[in-house]
Amino acid sequence: MTSLLENGTNGTGTTDDPVIVVLQLSGGNDYMNTVVPYNDPLYRDYRPTVNVGEEDVLVLDDEIGLHPTMGPIQDMYKDGNVAIIHGVGYENSPRSHFRSMDIWHTCEPDKLGTEGWLGRVVRELDPDKENVVTAVSMGPALFRALVAPNVPVATVENIDSYGLLTDITPQEKLDRVLGRYQRMYSPAIGTGPVMDYLGQTGLDALKGAEILNVAPEKYSSTVEYADSSIGKKLKGIAQVHLAGLGSRVFYADHGSFDTHADQLSLHHKLWSQVSQAIRDFFDDLEEHNAADNVVMFLFSEFGRRVYDNGSGTDHGAGGVCIAIGKGVKGGMYGQYPSTKAQDLDQGDLVPDLDFRSVYTSLVEDWLGLDPVPIVGGNFENPGFIEK
Repeated sequence: MTSLLENGTNGTGTTDDPVIVVLQLSGGNDYMNTVVPYNDPLYRDYRPTVNVGEEDVLVLDDEIGLHPTMGPIQDMYKDGNVAIIHGVGYENSPRSHFRSMDIWHTCEPDKLGTEGWLGRVVRELDPDKENVVTAVSMGPALFRALVAPNVPVATVENIDSYGLLTDITPQEKLDRVLGRYQRMYSPAIGTGPVMDYLGQTGLDALKGAEILNVAPEKYSSTVEYADSSIGKKLKGIAQVHLAGLGSRVFYADHGSFDTHADQLSLHHKLWSQVSQAIRDFFDDLEEHNAADNVVMFLFSEFGRRVYDNGSGTDHGAGGVCIAIGKGVKGGMYGQYPSTKAQDLDQGDLVPDLDFRSVYTSLVEDWLGLDPVPIVGGNFENPGFIEK
């Protein structure tokens, strides 16, 4: 444990190596009501019911603003620490939650992938598995983006109460967490690859979660996180980051953003929770002088349809990504997709920036790795990371 805590740390107990926090907005976040084209007359024609009032939009420029609950993110945008990446997706969106998320997780839009892009990242960052907490997944199951053979991932459901389920035996802990993974992914990629992964990395993942038990003990902060599930997850990530354990890749999710009905109230609640949790998280890191080497990346598996359905919106295609942190070159990247009827694809915004381009910026410019083997090819780099 001594080497983990002392090797390569600064005065705050955290390493200076770049750290990425991925926040998955599960369910299909509505691009048009998150980053609102408030000055486009077609917006309200398409959305007579499910729209953000022009007087409520948090204005970023003459054309685009944010959902009214995103004040903390607007403030960080004004400080130059938020990049909004428009029109992200891929061709021929299946508009299926599982398949779309699988594509984002594996960078394989044309076939079923078996390795997650962040699993490949972790393998490059720590090829000899010297640190079994290089990657930390906050939640009850492993996210497929983190999965790759011989890549351990510490999976933590609630760091304050359990590290990893302290009230049950080690074997029960392993069965519970990895059993969820098996149930989630066996139907898609087959029992063989799933069992191969579990057999090779399960015990490392369990060991990693036990190491993380020290994080709450070492943690002290004046920041009071809002009482939400995403607030608890980001607080847990902050605790691990501040413990100086050498973790480089964090993953959490929030949702569900699948707003087919009652969207106005549900979307309002979700973005209130996300925005405040992000503000609390970065305030916490700033208090400990530990924010400079952290970039947070937000994505969803797809956007939603241009036309509302009277109460909500249905599955769409093109979406938006957001990157936050001092390492981000703030501003807008790409173009808001055309909302003209003739430019829509089956009633959806057409993405014009491949999601693997966004990953390329994160992998190459932030983490300092060769993106080609990780994202599966050469893709345009939108350049939203400070160099």
